[in-house]
Amino acid sequence: MQDANVEIAFDCLPMRSVGRLDIPLDASPGFQSRCQRIKDAIEKHGSHNTYYLLDAHCIFRLTNDAACGMLKFAFEGTVMTDQADLCTRGCDLDVRLAEETCDWLSEPVVNWFIETVSVAVRVEFDRYIAAGDLTRSIERAAKVAAECDRADGFLGMYL
Repeated sequence: MQDANVEIAFDCLPMRSVGRLDIPLDASPGFQSRCQRIKDAIEKHGSHNTYYLLDAHCIFRLTNDAACGMLKFAFEGTVMTDQADLCTRGCDLDVRLAEETCDWLSEPVVNWFIETVSVAVRVEFDRYIAAGDLTRSIERAAKVAAECDRADGFLGMYL
């Protein structure tokens, strides 16, 4: 039996670690699209105290049987924190229903859960901060940026 009724997973990109906003011309269309979404998020929310969540999902379990009553939402977007990076101030997420095992599901319920994903992500991001994962993400991004600078912007193919 699962301990949590809500499962949230994401990769976190501190926007302050994005040094260049130009999009590689030889990148795949999917990567170019992702780069454009990150660039748009920086233009909209800035790069200080903002974090881009990607490859993310939120699963709600409405029953104790995974084959019945599961809603999985995929999401991507920006989380904003307070000035000290100690608590989540808001979210700007693109959320879509990715999978479900809920034959009684209706559109108003889906829309309500789409709104609920943002609330759940805010709670989870506060837990992420408290666990120290935000600090580790910032440190990893700074290390990659420094390596990129030392290599004149080249880290290797597909990076």
